[in-house]
Amino acid sequence: MKMEFLGDSQNHDSSEMDKRKKKKRFHRHTPHQIQRLESTFNECQHPDEKQRLQLSRELGLAPRQIKFWFQNRRTQKKAQHERADNCALKEENDKIRCENIAIREAIKHAICPNCGDSPVNEDSYFDEQKLRIENAQLRQELERVSSIAAKFIGPLAHLPPILNPMHISPSELFHSGPSLDFDLLPGSCSSMATVPNLPSQPNLVLSDIDKSLMTSIAVTAMEELLRLTQTNEPLWIKTDGCREILNLESYENIFSRSSSRGGKNHNLRKEASRFSGVVFTNAMTLVDMLMDSVKSAELFPSIVATSKTLAVISSSLRGNRADALHLMLEELQVLSPLVPTREFCGLRYCQQIQHGTWAIVNVSYEFPQFISHSRSYRYPSGCLIQDMSNGYSKVIWVEHVDTEEQEPVHEMFKDNVRQGLAFGAERWIATLQRMCERFKTLLEPATSSRDLKGVIPSLEGKRSIMRLSQRMVSNFCLSVGTSNNNRSTVISGLDEFGIRVTSYKSQHEPNGMVLCAATSFWLPISPQNVFNFLKDERTRPQWDVLSNGNSVQEVAHIANGSHPGNCISVLRGFNASSSQNNMLILQESCVDSSGSLVVYTPVDLPALNMAMSGQDTSYVPILPSGFAVSPDGTRNNQLAEHKVEGGGGSLITVGFQIMVSSLQSAKLNVESMETVNNLISTTVQQIKTTLNCPSTA
Repeated sequence: MKMEFLGDSQNHDSSEMDKRKKKKRFHRHTPHQIQRLESTFNECQHPDEKQRLQLSRELGLAPRQIKFWFQNRRTQKKAQHERADNCALKEENDKIRCENIAIREAIKHAICPNCGDSPVNEDSYFDEQKLRIENAQLRQELERVSSIAAKFIGPLAHLPPILNPMHISPSELFHSGPSLDFDLLPGSCSSMATVPNLPSQPNLVLSDIDKSLMTSIAVTAMEELLRLTQTNEPLWIKTDGCREILNLESYENIFSRSSSRGGKNHNLRKEASRFSGVVFTNAMTLVDMLMDSVKSAELFPSIVATSKTLAVISSSLRGNRADALHLMLEELQVLSPLVPTREFCGLRYCQQIQHGTWAIVNVSYEFPQFISHSRSYRYPSGCLIQDMSNGYSKVIWVEHVDTEEQEPVHEMFKDNVRQGLAFGAERWIATLQRMCERFKTLLEPATSSRDLKGVIPSLEGKRSIMRLSQRMVSNFCLSVGTSNNNRSTVISGLDEFGIRVTSYKSQHEPNGMVLCAATSFWLPISPQNVFNFLKDERTRPQWDVLSNGNSVQEVAHIANGSHPGNCISVLRGFNASSSQNNMLILQESCVDSSGSLVVYTPVDLPALNMAMSGQDTSYVPILPSGFAVSPDGTRNNQLAEHKVEGGGGSLITVGFQIMVSSLQSAKLNVESMETVNNLISTTVQQIKTTLNCPSTA
């Protein structure tokens, strides 16, 4: 009996082992099944029930197996990303730890330059930081108590002044060299003092609290921008053409936090517009240019006077611009000495919304170390960029600002500014479309250019000419506006003729001092007709004072875009003087819906030959002069009086640059001022006379 029981027990154990073996069998997918599942996972990581059933039938697997495979694959991918992020953070942490150790070692061996002794307290830095934090808390508490008490007993004027941190204006941050040391003429503008010599890149120390606050503001601003770009009526009201303006009542109902800024300040004025267009650039290239402060300034030379990245708050770990957050300073301009610039210290944040769709938001950040002269505040603004299949991108641009007018807008530009033509979204899109066409032309072979005499032999020669012309246009735009950049020193403010004169030291051979003069005037003629008149080489002798009435001939032509007015030309003048036969004129003209430019500079033949052979032109001396033409908005009374037809009147800015001395230390004299004033006044008068416009226009 015992033997039988033992035998039965052994049979029972063997049957249990067989069951366990059957349970432990794994089903391994075939290479074909794995390849098909991986390709589907790359397209969609969360397939729905219909997709899972289709895969089940196609691969011969149960729907439950398909479901578990995708769950495991998602978990595996998440773990891979976490490991990669952890490795990157570990490397960064190790780097910071090593830097910290090195700094501590340096502090241990530091010697005081005054007494020659070593520091007493190794942790004095942290004590100082603690005192700074306590000081900031006390300052906030004092300001809070003062604001409460002021409601009942008036301002607390008897309190001692608070020690404020050093304030640095945006104009000082844009400074990249020593200040100019000229003896100003009597009667020059006294308010324009030389700016202290500061390093080109400020040393900003941002705490973790600062970075966290900036990130929170940027994320909130991005959410608002996406709503502004994707919502139509009643939030946006369509005006003439495709331009849209913000319905402020609807906006304040949605974003109530924004309505309180400024209180009852009657000088505070809001501008908000939206515009969209298609540009010839893919989304990734456009995002890269807009997130780079240098490239964005080159992309908008007529709008962005100066741009600088103060700090990189965060950068993308994926190798592109996604989730990048920068603290920036930007100065925006209108090409006229009559319109003040607008300065913004703000955050620029980039985010990839979905595959092929990107958003870049700009929002002001009131950083206590920087003071804006223009007192402008930028609400969430920026653009939504959608990639198109043909290499183009659709861009929706939003501009939304509050600006406090410390002085009334000049009567000539009042309509242009207040209707949003000067700083609005339409101008950004029009300039972006034109400049993207220009960059496309830069990559085309030289055979696409209308080279009249075979002057430009190669693609490199064409690119060299275009780069030289781009530098010429950027130089001109800086010389005619009111930018606070420190390249120039204001010699004379607006005189009775509205002429503003500045000077700067030339950084190219021949070194010397350059005098710039600019003025703006109005004509009862459409912007397109004014542009055609100024661009045409056949009518040039009628306004070009320096040509002495001699005709000019175009010897080379490079198209810059689809519009025939967008081009670069090399002109040769027919001058009786043999000494001038070696001098040519490089001219670039461009036009879009926001306005037009005609900019030119004399270039000697050796320098032009160097450019046409594809050599570096960054040291070729240029003295750009020219015209900026823009629509005037609505000036109904004057238009009716002068019977203007075809697009309204024009606002024209004319600017000249002349070399007054080959010595940088030379003093300006009255004769130089009279020369440049007479040059600009005579040009304006000849244009009005030729176009049959009264001198009072």
